[in-house]
Amino acid sequence: MDHATDHHSGDQDITEQVATYQLFGGLSKWGSLAVAVLVTMLTLWFCLGVGFLGGAIPGAVLLTLGVVFLRSKPAKAH
Repeated sequence: MDHATDHHSGDQDITEQVATYQLFGGLSKWGSLAVAVLVTMLTLWFCLGVGFLGGAIPGAVLLTLGVVFLRSKPAKAH
């Protein structure tokens, strides 16, 4: 029995792989933003001693800019 002829390139359903890839990309992107905000806030708060507001305000600014720049853009029509 020859199974090599059963394979037809390009005919496979890859919706699960695409969904997993998009989920991983999204989690990586938003997780990285969360870690960056947390590290910035805690570093300013505890290491530089500027207090909670001195760390929270730059953290909020970084979070806002991150959301603006990392959100999904609409696809361009050709």
